[in-house]
Amino acid sequence: MTEKNIVQTIHDTLWDEMKQDERVLVLGEDVGARGGVFRATAGFLDEFGERRVVDTPLAESGIVGSAIGMAMNGLLPVAEIQFADFIHPAFDQLVSEAARIRYRSAGDWNCPLVVRAPWGGGVHGALYHSQSIEAFYGHVPGLKVVLPSTAYDTKGLLLSAIDDPDPVLFLEHKKTYRLIKGDVPDERYTVPIGKADVKREGEDLTAIAYGLMLHLCLEAAQRLQDEEGFSVEVVDVRTIAPLDREAILDSVRKTGKAMVVYEDNRTYGAGAEISAMIGEELMFDLDAPVARLGGPDVPAMGFAGPLEHAFMPDTEKIYARMKELAKF
Repeated sequence: MTEKNIVQTIHDTLWDEMKQDERVLVLGEDVGARGGVFRATAGFLDEFGERRVVDTPLAESGIVGSAIGMAMNGLLPVAEIQFADFIHPAFDQLVSEAARIRYRSAGDWNCPLVVRAPWGGGVHGALYHSQSIEAFYGHVPGLKVVLPSTAYDTKGLLLSAIDDPDPVLFLEHKKTYRLIKGDVPDERYTVPIGKADVKREGEDLTAIAYGLMLHLCLEAAQRLQDEEGFSVEVVDVRTIAPLDREAILDSVRKTGKAMVVYEDNRTYGAGAEISAMIGEELMFDLDAPVARLGGPDVPAMGFAGPLEHAFMPDTEKIYARMKELAKF
């Protein structure tokens, strides 16, 4: 075991995989000489050369389109989108091409592509560096959407994504990059895509989250236990497509109460689908209405601290809603 933060885990996992498998390569804006904006590929160019560490033009559709071609011709590309906010020019390549290659070819072709992108707010990134994009792509059959929250899960899920024969969008919450640390096994291991994880056992209510919100839910749950004596189970979704319906429903069935916390706009976010699923499947098991805590339905997160704070759920907001639900 080695203690690492999340961005170091990404760096080391990709490094080791490129050492072991010559089919793996990385491409994206500034991934080479600069080593990426967040230094996730620092040193890669010197070690692996420009044929496997490809600095691309500022053209996301070109990055993903080129990676699709590579994936269909025997390579295992890991494409980096510098910020998730910039991914929209590649929407057609991801949705109309990558996600549908297996279906449109009746299974004759597949697309083992990984697209990495840092997402989320809390870093004063403002309009174009704070967006939550997961709901756009979680809606698309044929595309897996992975959102690790811990260093351990980051390595295991990234290796699963590289191993996967179909396209995976791998979203990394940028505020967790250096904030969250954990023990990571040195050997190669995988975490299955499509499996949620109970990060904290509880009896009185279930909190469901991913990304930065998972850690805030854990903080709020501990505070609620210390101050009010309520026991909160915290479920880390880990992937929203596919969604581990069974794990979520089993937890809510046990506690009788559910709270879904997500950073995206509240309306039509991934948490809305999770809430609808719980209401549809567990109506007679619930002791209270499903609670949803998400971002407001405004166009963007502001740069100014008060505006960013007003947009994002935080530990205090989560704690207050947890307490209200626990006492319902």
